Amino acid sequence: MIPAPGAGGESTKKKRRRRKPAHRSPQSNESSTTTNSTNAPQSKKKSAPKPYAKRVDEVSAGGLVIDTTGTLGLLIGRIDNKDATGTRLLWSLPKGHIEEGETPEEAAIREVSEETGITSSISKSLGVIDFWFMAGGKRIHKTVHHFLFSETGGILAPQVSEVDEAAWFPLDQIVEKLAYPDEKKLIARSGELKI
Repeated sequence: MIPAPGAGGESTKKKRRRRKPAHRSPQSNESSTTTNSTNAPQSKKKSAPKPYAKRVDEVSAGGLVIDTTGTLGLLIGRIDNKDATGTRLLWSLPKGHIEEGETPEEAAIREVSEETGITSSISKSLGVIDFWFMAGGKRIHKTVHHFLFSETGGILAPQVSEVDEAAWFPLDQIVEKLAYPDEKKLIARSGELKI
């Protein structure tokens, strides 16, 4: 005699339900036929690659002014934002953006005068520095044309909106006073600073 199907005979295997891991949320049959909801959080984890920061090219001009005695050099100081006391000055060469239609030489003379109050004329080129930095979510590639100037007049007065201080220093102290390595190297390799 052959037992009827499902009657518990040896040839009938009991169907076992697979247990779901505890960390997975339960799914209804309807959702399992359309999409797998356990994959949904994984697709959220994969975000689109971050776009590269926009590259901006800036060109500036400025340099070192030598006073009428030939013994002092002019630097500008800006307060170091990283200094908790708010008193440390970062000394650098006066410089600024080249406006449309200006040559680097014209921009350098104008910027030195605006930032320091001192008028000057160019004696020679000191060279060009270029460097990269991040600001406002942008990658800035900055090129700066540097010149050696001789003082022709004016009254020392730092530009209120741009500069915290302007001062004359003995020429042999200029390199040690400068805060930025690129400017230090530029002045150091310029040799004797005579006008």
